[in-house]
Amino acid sequence: MARIRFIDNCWGVFNQSIQDYHQLNDIDAPIQNPYSKNDLQHLLYLKNWIDTVQWHLEDLIRNPKIDPREGMKFKHRIDASNQERTDLVEFIDVYFLNWYQNTKPLIRAKINTESPAWAVDRLSILALKIYHMEEQVQRKDTSVTHKNQCRQKLHLLQIQQEDLSTAIEELFEDIQTGRKYMKVYKQIKMYNDETLNPILYKKK
Repeated sequence: MARIRFIDNCWGVFNQSIQDYHQLNDIDAPIQNPYSKNDLQHLLYLKNWIDTVQWHLEDLIRNPKIDPREGMKFKHRIDASNQERTDLVEFIDVYFLNWYQNTKPLIRAKINTESPAWAVDRLSILALKIYHMEEQVQRKDTSVTHKNQCRQKLHLLQIQQEDLSTAIEELFEDIQTGRKYMKVYKQIKMYNDETLNPILYKKK
């Protein structure tokens, strides 16, 4: 698969997920993943759906009038979502690692500062930023100044999307040609682990 086709496909899947979510606009709406579980697109769609739900949870929890008990429920959901997101990114990296298992790194091959899946994770978040900044530009209940400020921010986000897409393409090309190699690192989040978070294991 050509790298530019992968990036275009990736961006399309992310935006499809965002559009599908906003048809319902409900954090409890069940996901209707349109892709086969054997396809990479299935993982990409699921990845962005998790990000999209979490985006709106993050909005809700910042309501200054939120009931503290409701806010704590949202906080626990966000923690669980972060863990699910992390696990899925690592799983996608394993997919990429298997994809390039027959590629032999060059003698002086270098490792990248982030893995392919974590770069793709950033692209998923960027798709959400662009979608919601476009919403701000289109708002009817705000000032011209607000719209202009959001339009400038949207332009910067679009430049970031172009640059990140290019960087991901180049990373895949470097791995394919052996100039770089990849590893899968576990994030080892300690706050969710009952054996590592002192607040949790001391309570037990």
